[in-house]
Amino acid sequence: MPTPTTISTNVRGALATSLSSVVASVYSSVPETVIPPACVIVPDSPYLESTLIGKTNVKVKINFVITAAVAYNSNAGALDNLEQLVISILAAMPVGYVVGDVQRPTVMQVGASNLLVADLSVSTYYTQQTI
Repeated sequence: MPTPTTISTNVRGALATSLSSVVASVYSSVPETVIPPACVIVPDSPYLESTLIGKTNVKVKINFVITAAVAYNSNAGALDNLEQLVISILAAMPVGYVVGDVQRPTVMQVGASNLLVADLSVSTYYTQQTI
């Protein structure tokens, strides 16, 4: 009997592994603390879009946001760092993922730290065999 697949392991985990080549902390889900520079994989809305429902397979389109975050120490330097991080994320994306637009950078406070962040929309397809 084949090992069952899961979205956590086979999609978010695989995406996080692909992103591990970027010079940043990579999180496959939202962490309690973010250590910049960072890539955080977050479910988007809609999260799961059913494309096939049947007796043996369920296929869904999964939508994510990858939030790229850098320390916000100086506007020009932070923006340059964020742009470099986004480009490295785009270069590390695995085959089979569709990457949409990068949203406008914004300043976000996480704990005591100010971060400059930008979101990249990403989607892929996942098929789960049912028993």
